[in-house]
Amino acid sequence: MEQQILVLFPMQEHQKQILKQKAPEAVFRFTSPEAVSQEEIENAQIILGNPDPEKLRSAKKLKWVQLNSAGYDNYVKAGVLPQDVVLTNASGAYGLAISEYMICAALMLMKKMPFYFEEQKNRRWSDAGMVRSIYGANVLVVGLGDIGGEFAKRAAAMGAHVTGLKRSLSAKPDHVEQIDLISNLDMLLPQADIVALSLPSTPETYHLINRERLSHMKPGAILLNVGRGTAVDSEALCDALEQGNLGGAYLDVTDPEPLPENDRLWGTEGVILTPHITGGFHLAETLERIVKISAENLEAFLSGAPMKNVVNR
Repeated sequence: MEQQILVLFPMQEHQKQILKQKAPEAVFRFTSPEAVSQEEIENAQIILGNPDPEKLRSAKKLKWVQLNSAGYDNYVKAGVLPQDVVLTNASGAYGLAISEYMICAALMLMKKMPFYFEEQKNRRWSDAGMVRSIYGANVLVVGLGDIGGEFAKRAAAMGAHVTGLKRSLSAKPDHVEQIDLISNLDMLLPQADIVALSLPSTPETYHLINRERLSHMKPGAILLNVGRGTAVDSEALCDALEQGNLGGAYLDVTDPEPLPENDRLWGTEGVILTPHITGGFHLAETLERIVKISAENLEAFLSGAPMKNVVNR
């Protein structure tokens, strides 16, 4: 019986051919999460992309789902996928794109660019005074996976002193001066000029940056969050910024999403917000990396070889 493979992310013709070469006997259907039908999902043995998790509950023929995201929270909920369905994610595809946004935002806040954007809009020729440099800054990267690691690499290249925090200790990358456990966060927070979060949503990371920890951060420190919005207590963050305790915050993720129009974050001075767009398909290289991961895993799945990025459920 021919394998039915659904591909739900946008692809150029040369990328489609890369997948087809890995499974020449399979029947491919290229569509989107919005356009795919319930019948197509139920007939598929393999899905590449992020379908509506609720539609997977009746997909009895399904053997493997390759997500185009690094996050997988909604796919490991009870009843969404049977235990015998392999779930893999796209970890490794997003580090380049997201780390560049993080560097951009850190520099914007350190150089007081939001002030100058506002002055330009109001046609005022004003000087915001002293600024800071990433050179020589103490950067604390909380979560040293693909995204955190790529940010650490770029910060170190610009002269920052980088400390990486992980759940368990492992070999120290060359671009990190020190590696430590996330459990030691409280000890390291007061020295950090930049605190960068790239963490999944787990009970342990919920409000990791809470009111107490915000009060222990270095005066003028900058907070970056590109992992999950639940890692930061946003009410406490707004209070800290309004009291002048922090130098600013960049959030690509919030809790909830989308952010309600009446949320304090929109109007709090010192906050730069983007609507969870640092990943996605905004950078062409990201899609190339997703296709590469998917193609390698497709070949491995069909041959019975070990696959990359298997999610433990």
